[in-house]
Amino acid sequence: MCAPRAVPRRLPRPLVRAAPPLTALACAVAAFGYVGAVDPGVPGRYPACPVPVLTGLYCPGCGGLRSAHAVAHGDLVTALEANALAVAGYAVGGVLLAGWLLRALRPRPGPRRARLPGRRGRRWAAGAVCGALVVFTVARNLPFGVVPMP
Repeated sequence: MCAPRAVPRRLPRPLVRAAPPLTALACAVAAFGYVGAVDPGVPGRYPACPVPVLTGLYCPGCGGLRSAHAVAHGDLVTALEANALAVAGYAVGGVLLAGWLLRALRPRPGPRRARLPGRRGRRWAAGAVCGALVVFTVARNLPFGVVPMP
């Protein structure tokens, strides 16, 4: 007589659905942990950004690592001084990750119709983000908007 085959156990569906947002959250925490441990203000720890080296202008991402380091250490004022747009991006990213995780963990009673934003809404959002990047880049390269790079 043959031994009964073991039936593989499956993970509950909410945990399977939560795997992608949990993986993204783990990657974000690991990235902030690394930047928090390795100070970007010390020369030679990270490669130099080519935009200010080649053009002398600050790009929208300049100061992003220093702001992430300050956020990881709980210093919001220094983070906002280094790159306010990056800090806003961290906050928006955190809210989006939390919403993704909550949607994945929510029980689904049955088929539901998801209403995605139309093409017009996505274009508006993309235009708003691009416009904010342009305004931020111009403002930070004016004499009153420059934050000295260490």
